[in-house]
Amino acid sequence: ALADEGTADRSRLAVRGGSAGGWTAAVSLVATDVYACGTISYPVLDLMAFASGETHDLESRYLESLVGPLDEEPARYTERSPLEHTDRVTAPFLLLQGRDDVICPPAQSERFLAKMAGRGIPHAYLAFEGEGHGFRRADTMVRALEAELSLYAQVFGLDLADPVPTLELGK
Repeated sequence: ALADEGTADRSRLAVRGGSAGGWTAAVSLVATDVYACGTISYPVLDLMAFASGETHDLESRYLESLVGPLDEEPARYTERSPLEHTDRVTAPFLLLQGRDDVICPPAQSERFLAKMAGRGIPHAYLAFEGEGHGFRRADTMVRALEAELSLYAQVFGLDLADPVPTLELGK
């Protein structure tokens, strides 16, 4: 709507989010071609695995209020999982993950990337040792933000006054 009214540049729309917002960013990239790129941080990518024990007990029932009881709505869990729709991703993305994340484990990100392999979509994956769900260390936050800025600079054709390290985008 903002692009339609001229407030936003349609060629420079990005989506970003972490945790449940990471799920939102990933779902946005698999469900629409609105965005030129996206940054997905410590996301839920496989709702079925998340609801079936691939998270710690505190979060294990989280999806029931959002998706419905797993035993009653298994198809909905599959349909709403970005992992099941990697063939729909058309925009470059950055995936950020803590290697020690017990809420949204790196295994989900790695399965997502495995399904993206060979698709020709530019992307990068940064997994940080010693980080869990959300980043706490200053060096991790700096690296993640620089990588995100590099993605946007590359995709949007921005010339940065103070360049950041170039994020290598694989395919």
